Amino acid sequence: MANTLLYNNTTCGISFHDQSLSAANSASRHVSRSLSFSQNSLDMNALKHVIGVEQQNNKRGRVIVKSKTHFDDLGVDISLSPRVNAVKPSRTVAITDQATALVQAGVPVIRLAAGEPDFDTPAVIAEAGINAIREGHTRYTPNAGTLELRQAICHKLKEENGIEYTPDQVVVSNGAKQSIAQAVIAVCSPGDEVIVPAPFWVSYPEMARLADATPVILPTSISNNFLLDPKLLESKITERSRVLILCSPSNPTGSVYPKELLEKIAEIVAKHPRLLVISDEIYEHIIYAPATHTSFASLPGMWDRTLTVNGFSKAFAMTGWRLGYIAGPKHFIAACGKVQSQFTSGASSISQKAAVAALGLGYAGGETVSVMVKAFRERRDYLVKSFSEIDGVKISEPKGAFYLFIDFSSYYGREAEGFGKIEDSESLCRYLLDKGQVAVVPGSAFGDDTCIRISYAASLTTLQAAVERIKKSLISLTSAALV
Repeated sequence: MANTLLYNNTTCGISFHDQSLSAANSASRHVSRSLSFSQNSLDMNALKHVIGVEQQNNKRGRVIVKSKTHFDDLGVDISLSPRVNAVKPSRTVAITDQATALVQAGVPVIRLAAGEPDFDTPAVIAEAGINAIREGHTRYTPNAGTLELRQAICHKLKEENGIEYTPDQVVVSNGAKQSIAQAVIAVCSPGDEVIVPAPFWVSYPEMARLADATPVILPTSISNNFLLDPKLLESKITERSRVLILCSPSNPTGSVYPKELLEKIAEIVAKHPRLLVISDEIYEHIIYAPATHTSFASLPGMWDRTLTVNGFSKAFAMTGWRLGYIAGPKHFIAACGKVQSQFTSGASSISQKAAVAALGLGYAGGETVSVMVKAFRERRDYLVKSFSEIDGVKISEPKGAFYLFIDFSSYYGREAEGFGKIEDSESLCRYLLDKGQVAVVPGSAFGDDTCIRISYAASLTTLQAAVERIKKSLISLTSAALV
């Protein structure tokens, strides 16, 4: 199907409409995307060369460009791998990008979708990165990471988490996300099952699909603080169960698994020799007393069964440095390293120098991280109080991380003037973006359509403005329901 491009004298708005054929099910799927940018950034001649355009002027002075891609001319097979077709794009990334584009276009959107601390990377860490460049530490590192950093990680895991590893049992990657993906790919065979408690981080099920494994979703409830019921876990384990993914503190709920519950889960895992656990502990330092963090690998009998994932993005405000790591039995970690050697090779040498400085800040990040956690707690307390005052809203108070996963399902079914019916979490989020200019993420992306996720990795002033906008938007829905 031909693409259509609209162009005027000041701003170019491009709308692409095409038909994509799924190799998995041979079903037609309509895709629509739009972009906006200034005329100065657009070379129309270059664009014509790339997509082959047919140009017409209309009465409003706009240029209507109809194009035919080279794929059509050359008869190129544009089918994709069934594995890739089975994977959904990250909703959090998509919404964050959409909100950013609106802000760049001048729309005053408050962005509460991304899980990214608003703090600058602590100065001592940034300075270590700068010095790394000045001192020439800009070459490839060993695939698994520098020995200096892996030794520092081993020290951290022993002192803070009670789990002992040697440097050859650690692989440093370009973020904890890469560490998890490589672990799933390394240990799963086609047809294996990856058990994922819901609500879940959006990428877990898709990582399973990329490994030709099947995600098995186990629901939890807000009344039980979104914690996995051991009895449900036990009932769902089969001979195909290969991995259980646990995230504590949790994205998206902020729930923290108490040690007693983890011990019950460990007893079940111990009964199934083939079942491994990937313990995602990226938010471990962002935790609110009296809650405490327990590493799953520290529990009796679980060291041999657990792959511990962590990183520097959240606690140390180092999202752009792209650095995470995985630790576990050498057999599994070597397999993760093998995958990485063919995907990306080692992580940034500069980021690794900065990470050594981060781990040198002291136990749990020392005072530097403590100050940030104190601010997160203040924001959490404000949001919990504010949303608890709204009729029909259900909240499970988060014990860690920087997210609220709030049940707004009582507003489903209501009509919004000029918008239509609020049918689910996605339409509610679209309504809040349209009406309140606040970007949040629908719970459906995390496996629970009753809720939406709000990130409070933003200043208290920003959160206060967001709450006012959300409240006004919900009042409009309430008023419409009463008419």
